[in-house]
Amino acid sequence: NNPRLKSIIKLFETCRYSHDLYTVFSDWCECAAISLSNPIDLVHFDKREARYLEIARKYDRPTMATFTQIMGEVTMAMEDRPQDILGATFHALELHNKAKGQFFTPYTVCQLMARMLAGSQEDMRASIEKRGFMLAMEPAAGSGAMIVALAEAIREAGFNYQQLLHVTAVDIDRRAVHMAYIQFSLLHIPAIVLVGDSLAMRFHEEWHTLAHIMGGWNAKLREAQR
Repeated sequence: NNPRLKSIIKLFETCRYSHDLYTVFSDWCECAAISLSNPIDLVHFDKREARYLEIARKYDRPTMATFTQIMGEVTMAMEDRPQDILGATFHALELHNKAKGQFFTPYTVCQLMARMLAGSQEDMRASIEKRGFMLAMEPAAGSGAMIVALAEAIREAGFNYQQLLHVTAVDIDRRAVHMAYIQFSLLHIPAIVLVGDSLAMRFHEEWHTLAHIMGGWNAKLREAQR
């Protein structure tokens, strides 16, 4: 009973007859992530802009217009309430069957886990008083649902996660990183999202959200380390 999800699925389905939907979804995620990154992350602008144009050349104008419509619906869904709209879309389109059994944790489960991890209001206040903000590390981010649920739990406890939470999230799958980055960006969560292997500690791509850059979080994190 999620009208936004139904609209997003319907828009993606219009691409099914002329393109492989699995590829379309991955390409949409990358284009959407780039469109959010490029106005603010000038360090990576040239490379990402070239990649955006490379993807766009694969599709005709109506399909790219559909990409824009999907972005609008995803944005509105995240404005309605914090949710894992992209993970839900991935499963609703049955793309997990083609993704070698890749599943994203249901958002209701993430909400339960997030409330347990975040602790009580007093626990959060103690963490904030100690460092000035809360830190979250997510070594297998997936679509970012766990962090989205954590932000929701922090907000429900009466704290502004947009100012008092910083996230470092990692996933080995580039599409998952793009999904997480989109959702973190739309919720204005200060975050660094990395493509890499958490176990091997090898990382080879960084995505910084607008909230991370605008909030001066590089300096805050360095000061906290000192």
